Amino acid sequence: MIELLFLICAYLIGSVPTAVWVSKGVFGMDIREYGSGNAGATNTFRVLGPKAGTFVMVVDMLKGVIAVRLSYLLPYYQSTEHLTQLVNFQIGLGLAAVVGHIFPIWAGFRGGKGIATLFGLVLAIQPIVAICCVGVFLMILFLTRYVSLSSIIASIAFPILILYIFNEPEVFYRIFAIAVALMVVLTHQKNIARLLTGNENKVPLFKNKRQKD
Repeated sequence: MIELLFLICAYLIGSVPTAVWVSKGVFGMDIREYGSGNAGATNTFRVLGPKAGTFVMVVDMLKGVIAVRLSYLLPYYQSTEHLTQLVNFQIGLGLAAVVGHIFPIWAGFRGGKGIATLFGLVLAIQPIVAICCVGVFLMILFLTRYVSLSSIIASIAFPILILYIFNEPEVFYRIFAIAVALMVVLTHQKNIARLLTGNENKVPLFKNKRQKD
């Protein structure tokens, strides 16, 4: 029962609609009415520029980190005998936050794609793997200026790192890593189509830019 309450709490944390609040509170507009229509860091970068986009990305990542850290409030999971249960519960908490980000109760259940929050989940559980994924993300972003492409490639790098580089022994975590890559690819089908046709928007890395597609 207590775990269910924590999962609900994690969902509510993930439901904080950072992009919506920033766009409305600072810019006087709803980010969901511009660009791709998503309330996430990628669309914020595209529409409101790198400063707002970076802020939204960091806060959305922290939602995943904080949700995972809720597990440390329960004494049961602090024992080394329950390490597997701890990791499984942390993944559950993180995923609840991701669901909250995608379907935020505080913003009419219209959120983003959950990539930054998902990254926060990985960062809290396996920071070295997360840092490697960030390196991949930043490299692709610098080379192409496509946040969507950077997210897709970084997500594909995630299971490769887990399965082959770090050889993670936890079966559930290995399955989770593969599922993450598949989920990111599936949720970015429109972006992939735009990338293939050359219609995907690049983000302004070095200047503030606001545009409406």
